[in-house]
Amino acid sequence: MFDVAIIGCGPVGALAANLLGKSGLKVLVLEKEINPFPLPRAVHLDHEMMRLFQSAGVINDVLNDMRDTQGHLHIGADYGVMRYMGTVGKPRPYGWSNDYFFYQPELENHLRQALKQYPNVELRLGSEFDSLAQTDSDAVLTIKTTQGTINEKVRWVIACDGASSKVRKSLGIKLEDLQFEEPWLVVDAEVDGDVQFPNFTGVPEEADLQQLSVMLCDPKRPTTVVPGRGNHRRWEMMLLSGEDDQSMMQPDKVLELVGPYLNGVPHKIVRAATYRFHGLIAEQWRLGQVFLAGDAAHQTPPFFGQGMCHGLRDVANLAWKMSAITQGLSHEALLDTYQIERDPHVRSVISSAIEAGKYICILDPQKAAERDATVRRKVAQNELPNTAAELIPAIQSGVIATETTKAGVRFIQPHINGHLMDNLIQADWKLFVTGEKAAQAAKTFIDKDMSDYDMSVTDVTTLEDGGAILSWLKEAEADSVLVRPDFYVYGTALNDVSGLLTSLLGHMQMNVNLEKSA
Repeated sequence: MFDVAIIGCGPVGALAANLLGKSGLKVLVLEKEINPFPLPRAVHLDHEMMRLFQSAGVINDVLNDMRDTQGHLHIGADYGVMRYMGTVGKPRPYGWSNDYFFYQPELENHLRQALKQYPNVELRLGSEFDSLAQTDSDAVLTIKTTQGTINEKVRWVIACDGASSKVRKSLGIKLEDLQFEEPWLVVDAEVDGDVQFPNFTGVPEEADLQQLSVMLCDPKRPTTVVPGRGNHRRWEMMLLSGEDDQSMMQPDKVLELVGPYLNGVPHKIVRAATYRFHGLIAEQWRLGQVFLAGDAAHQTPPFFGQGMCHGLRDVANLAWKMSAITQGLSHEALLDTYQIERDPHVRSVISSAIEAGKYICILDPQKAAERDATVRRKVAQNELPNTAAELIPAIQSGVIATETTKAGVRFIQPHINGHLMDNLIQADWKLFVTGEKAAQAAKTFIDKDMSDYDMSVTDVTTLEDGGAILSWLKEAEADSVLVRPDFYVYGTALNDVSGLLTSLLGHMQMNVNLEKSA
């Protein structure tokens, strides 16, 4: 019997398998295709995903195929800068850049190859989910293989089988429609030179258009130009009323659309495909022993590049909780916090993407001019996020001490003596305290009541991190902070580290009302 079966081995499923494999769980991964899909689909991720790759031990595999870029630029109908969310010269408090672009077939291959180090993970390619039956404590999967149909018994199932999820459909789970759907043409190309942009006005001196995701909010045809890894570039172009999908994907038409950006630049069109950009969220993320993750649970317009990031956060959330349950640190009910934590988080970011999509997709010239003026006014008054990373909200409820400051936010990752913090402090749970006395009190409490926890205790006054964590604590008006295995803050305390740890025990033992008090 397997602890976990993962349906689908795209980036989300593959990261789940790596995280669970590293935790020692017995994992079955089912993927109906033998090889990764050979063409690019998702292209962007952020610092939080890089930190997850770091924690999964795959960062050195994927890093060389990532392109570290410089943020986002929105251009108005008058071809003047409307909104600049650049990252040049800004701090990297989480240890990584805000924006990375990648080539999905390469990423999938790296994540699959990394699974070979885990004898407790079995990857079965050419094996397709057919159906399942559940009891209160396990599930039996029926699987189609080239040799016939087989059954496997598992404790939990994570469905990472994409937007048209067969698992979700088999469970009868409906999708909530957030009322946004627009048709777009996506063109991927290999470009041996700089993309040629129109003469935009108001571009900041430090902004390099070749290193930015450029959104041209032109009512004649809204267009995004994305700097992929290496020589990969992507154009996303809105289809207009009356335009037919098939005709818009024809080579002559594609060249007509992207040609102005490639005048005299050697290039090769790799793919042209039409999509419906929409916002959808599953009504249920858990049914019995089955959990939906990634596109199976939610789909977002791509305007902030968070689609795959959502899925990677999903499985990071599930992985530490499943690991804690198998270690005997908590009960099965801990997994009920999955949707409690993730749904509002995803919903907030998708709503931001939809709002951006609504103003990007304006086709009326007068309304577009009004939009430009409104957005510029809000930018001038600092009413909009300065970077895409600022769009990501804190966890509002679940396994967090909501009564404490900064509970649910992502915790920083400073450099310590030139090394990223997580590489030096590798415990699942990280407790940072101020002073030797507090550190000793925490260690005594942990030895007595939490000896089964993989928890580090660090006196921040001894860290050579440039005072980063001390500054963070000062801002939080706290002297200690407890960080979860997925790098979100469980909670903080002032002169009461024992109370903070007692609070965590209550959550893990399910002695609290998770919807209200945490």
